[in-house]
Amino acid sequence: MTVKIKFSLVVFYIIVSFCGIAWSEDAVRYADLGDFRLENGDVIRNCRVGYLISGELNAGKSNAMLVPTWLAGTSRELADLGFIGPGKVFDNSKYCVIAVDAFANGLSSSPSNSATQKGKSFPRFSIRDLVRAQHLLLTRHLNIPHVRAVTGISMGAMTTFQWMVSYPDFMDMAIPIEGSPWMSSYELLFFSAQLGILENVGECKGSEAAMKILAPLHVMHAWGPDYRRAHTSVADFPGFLADSQARLARYNADNWAHQVMAIMDHDITQPFGGNRQNAAAAVRARCLVITSAQDQMVGREEAHSFARLIGAPTADLNGACGHFAFFCDRENLQEMVNAFLSGQEQTSSREPTR
Repeated sequence: MTVKIKFSLVVFYIIVSFCGIAWSEDAVRYADLGDFRLENGDVIRNCRVGYLISGELNAGKSNAMLVPTWLAGTSRELADLGFIGPGKVFDNSKYCVIAVDAFANGLSSSPSNSATQKGKSFPRFSIRDLVRAQHLLLTRHLNIPHVRAVTGISMGAMTTFQWMVSYPDFMDMAIPIEGSPWMSSYELLFFSAQLGILENVGECKGSEAAMKILAPLHVMHAWGPDYRRAHTSVADFPGFLADSQARLARYNADNWAHQVMAIMDHDITQPFGGNRQNAAAAVRARCLVITSAQDQMVGREEAHSFARLIGAPTADLNGACGHFAFFCDRENLQEMVNAFLSGQEQTSSREPTR
């Protein structure tokens, strides 16, 4: 290599180091993690993680925001549904938003896309495995050693809670939205019903049939009872049910089942011997816990319990919408998230206990 070429490369790296870094947000990108060993000892062969970057990383790399995906959701879906954008819930005009696809969502390594571990042969993974893979993506592939915030919705919120104890010094702030730090017996009952449908119907009649049968159970718990009564008449119910079944039939049953199993295994206190106080003591990030008062899919009691342990504020979205409050009360959610990130939060409770 000539001296001139070497000098040009040095100049290039200096420019990159001191200027804002902009990535294309036109398409989902992929990071190859090789053979990724899970905490249970199994291995995801030729593991890859999908991610979408929206916004510009500043020169100090101090404005990165990590957003894990929800159950069956994708990074592209977060953008297409308007959760990522200027002034949106995940504001890409202020932050470099890095939305990361969970295993088994059809983009990252999944039962549906694995060349060697298809369907039920795909290994069972945990939320902690998701967090470790995301940490590798950020530190090894994107060279980001610290983020301003970790925040996600539903399963993404569970992943956020796990981040808070797995890598407590990696983020300044954490905002779990309608998720839980561990499962209650009620959530386990609900997700056990889902898993039973997926495993038994899927085995006999295939993925599409299993997802259609799953649809009424899932949608019933996603929206509050009052919301459903007000928005779906008895006369309109057949069309509503058919539409719900068609929407869920697009998802792969094995993918869905693997994410449900990860949710059922979720408990951030496991590495602490089940001790909630010790798990809380590990948290370093400032945290805002956002819930929905009538959430029938992921109750708010466990999230509020952990918020009290870490002295974190809590805030509620429109309860009538149930778990899908993050959709129908989105403007309120945007205000909550952006106010907290800017240090101007207004919350419903703040009960420090440690």
